[in-house]
Amino acid sequence: MRRAHTPTLAYRLDARKKGQRAAAQATLLPHGWSCYAANMDDVSMLETILSLCVGIGVSAACGFRVFLPPLALGIAQRMGLSAAAALPEWLSSTPMLLALACAALVEIGAYYIPWVDNALDTIASPAAVIAGVLLTAGMLDGVSPGWKWTLAIVAGGGAAGITQAATVVTRGLSTATSGGVTNAVVSTGESAGALMMVLLAIVIAPLAAALFVLVVVWFVRLLGRWRRRPTAASG
Repeated sequence: MRRAHTPTLAYRLDARKKGQRAAAQATLLPHGWSCYAANMDDVSMLETILSLCVGIGVSAACGFRVFLPPLALGIAQRMGLSAAAALPEWLSSTPMLLALACAALVEIGAYYIPWVDNALDTIASPAAVIAGVLLTAGMLDGVSPGWKWTLAIVAGGGAAGITQAATVVTRGLSTATSGGVTNAVVSTGESAGALMMVLLAIVIAPLAAALFVLVVVWFVRLLGRWRRRPTAASG
């Protein structure tokens, strides 16, 4: 007599993981969009795109402040939010959260010290790119290693590098035009931008990615106007 098929433990665990990933993907979608994902036979592509949007938003936030985004993601994972579920569990451990909180406070405070802020950019620039790559790679759970690291380097590292370059240029202009008097205003805007970007990445990932694109376009146009100003004056 043939035995009825009984699902193995590995099969049940795989089905449970797929259910959790589908729930996480539905949570990342804006309100009212989950019905579209439910009607798709294969949501892996949509899930990858949403995870990439989270990575881009978080990486852009790393360009503003290096330690604030991983701290926010660790807290989000500790709270059980699905956007940070793919990241390693040690990120939400108590020692790591305390270390990231201390590092974030020191980093934010150091940017308010004249001339130290400009020197700190030399360290923060490569650190922001590395953080963006690692965090984006951590978001892309289930993607093949080749695609994961390619997307992490191009999208995550690129977003962090572009944002960091924009902050360096902005601070340089502030130092050149005001002697560093307005650098505190720039630093406050950077900290607020980092917090806003990472919160958007956790709550509404596509909006964070779209906002990053808009910021890049705005900055490029602003830089172009500034570069053309001396030419117009000399003419």
